Amino acid sequence: MATKVGGETGKHPVDTSKKHILEAVDKSLKHLQTDYIDLYYTHFDDEKTPVEETLEAYNEIIKAGKVRYIAASNISPERLEASFAASEKYNLPKYQALQPHYNLVEREGYESNYAALAENYELTVFPYWSLASGFLTGKYRSEEDLNKSVRGDSVKKYLDQKGLAVLKALDQVSNKHNTSQATVSLAWLMAQPHIGAPIASATSEKQLKTIFEAPKLTLDKEDLDALDQASK
Repeated sequence: MATKVGGETGKHPVDTSKKHILEAVDKSLKHLQTDYIDLYYTHFDDEKTPVEETLEAYNEIIKAGKVRYIAASNISPERLEASFAASEKYNLPKYQALQPHYNLVEREGYESNYAALAENYELTVFPYWSLASGFLTGKYRSEEDLNKSVRGDSVKKYLDQKGLAVLKALDQVSNKHNTSQATVSLAWLMAQPHIGAPIASATSEKQLKTIFEAPKLTLDKEDLDALDQASK
């Protein structure tokens, strides 16, 4: 079981202070009706609380048995490295996992700024928005398609030369393996270094099956090369 602390811009104040974390974890335990949380994420970083203060809070709730491991989501590379340095210096808990924005049409941010950190600190990576708000399912291919769901505005930016090239490559690979574009997209993520599992949601049994098929699909070098070339 995993959940987050630190707030989300526009919904809750971003706060990674010790006081906030100690209060928030008890609320989460009550809300989730559980005795402990397996993986507790720093959702957003307020970038003003000293990283050692945040880690001290985690140390306290881990010792209390409320949390088993900690992870990071929207934290800058600099603050993430500072957190590992503080963990080492003060013998505090270390982040075990990373949840970045990463998929076939959003590669630059993670690969340029976080992939080396995942390698260096042996982080397990759980990418969010793995299907780019549904774009990588192949559902949206024109301006007219944007009206198919409330997510249309979110995927409009992908309807460019690169995005359409990715869809073309997904079509080719999915036809080759007699599967869906979404399954191929998730399988591509799972083939990347340090990926534990992509995060994807389902609103129907059909979509759930698409997710379940991804771990069973092994993409060969030809598949990976085609997807890499289209998405870079």
